Amino acid sequence: MKVVLDTNVLISGIFFSGLPSKILSHWRKGTFTTVVSQPIISEYTKVAEEISKKYPQINIYEILELFILNSEVVDTGNLKITVCEDPDDNKFLECAIAGNCDMIISGDKHLLKLHEYRGVKILKPKEFVDNYLSHNI
Repeated sequence: MKVVLDTNVLISGIFFSGLPSKILSHWRKGTFTTVVSQPIISEYTKVAEEISKKYPQINIYEILELFILNSEVVDTGNLKITVCEDPDDNKFLECAIAGNCDMIISGDKHLLKLHEYRGVKILKPKEFVDNYLSHNI
């Protein structure tokens, strides 16, 4: 199973407990593969740097490097998707399509409103855990 994690899911999983943290735990066990693109890596880094100011004890660079090294990095090339209300969210769809992913896990209302795009499911963290990870606990 190949998955794109929206920034809010990855960052929440790194800094806080709860479902996003459980999702990252399953990723570490190899339950699923994460897929990223350069635009997503840039957003992960920008948001993580901002939040890490409040949590300086967490070395965000090591965590992000580990996550990226253990993810499939895809080049979205000339793929330009413009279906999201928030244009910033299109990069997650582009990555998922370029990486032949099964789903995007997100808490973002603009992405979730789509439910599915070109066969890629767009799920809330709870839906992902309940429907795809609960048997692997």
